[in-house]
Amino acid sequence: MNPEPFLQLDRVIHEKGRLAILAALAASPELAFTELRSLLQMTDGNLTTHIRTLQEAGYVAVTKSYREQRPLTTCSLTPAGREAFTRQVDLLAQIVAETRKL
Repeated sequence: MNPEPFLQLDRVIHEKGRLAILAALAASPELAFTELRSLLQMTDGNLTTHIRTLQEAGYVAVTKSYREQRPLTTCSLTPAGREAFTRQVDLLAQIVAETRKL
């Protein structure tokens, strides 16, 4: 088995919570924090920590605004985040394909 795809996996994305966040955001232009929390069944603190890590990596943009006089936090993938997510999915598909050959 070729170890190269494993070495190329992005450690920021590879954690299951962050991978789930990126997958959800890849399917939607943007999601509210509360939508992500419900969809992924995460606590506020856990989701906040993962979003902060993804934001620091440049993968997720966070926008704070108001809707009907209530605070609203939304998240979306940045172009770099979409590229990194696509690359990660491609690497995982390559690993699976190589494993099936064994």
